[in-house]
Amino acid sequence: MYGLWKPRVLGAWRVPASGPVILAVNHAHNIDGPMLMGTAPRPVHFLVKKEAFVGPLGSFLTGIGQLKVDRDSTDRTAISNALAVLEHGGVLGIFPEGTRGEGDFASLRAGLAYFAVRSGAPIVPVAVLGSSERPGRLIKALPPLRSRVDVVFGDAFDAGDGSGRRTRKALDEATFRIQARLTEHLENARRLTGR
Repeated sequence: MYGLWKPRVLGAWRVPASGPVILAVNHAHNIDGPMLMGTAPRPVHFLVKKEAFVGPLGSFLTGIGQLKVDRDSTDRTAISNALAVLEHGGVLGIFPEGTRGEGDFASLRAGLAYFAVRSGAPIVPVAVLGSSERPGRLIKALPPLRSRVDVVFGDAFDAGDGSGRRTRKALDEATFRIQARLTEHLENARRLTGR
């Protein structure tokens, strides 16, 4: 990432140095995940759509510890693998919106709340800004080479309410709290970076 673009990483010290943590990342461009993996202070295991695990790319993704997920069904293997990452004190990266979009955390899926409440791992919000501002001249699908991309880490927080409940209502309430925190972080990151 540092060879192709000019990432500016802010707040990486906010990621706990050890123990389980979930990085909740906005997703506006294809390079957001790789950009975070290349700049995060700890190795990150992302849930990646199964369609990406094809040919040499599939072997590469598996080799660097990424987790295959079927987005069209409840993928119990992917859920178990993601929880195992957290149980072993690792870092799980999640795009809470489920797919690439505006990157504004406007609509969250329940997966992030489930993993956070079930594992008890803190969530660190991450804003990747600048990846989708303009297309590159050589490769239109990528940001311009050597352009600045900001990766802004926020303060860690717990999604649960402290009761230990894992009911549907508790997950819905956690999703609401998470969305408020992620939206607030994104606004702060935009102010901080001027984007």
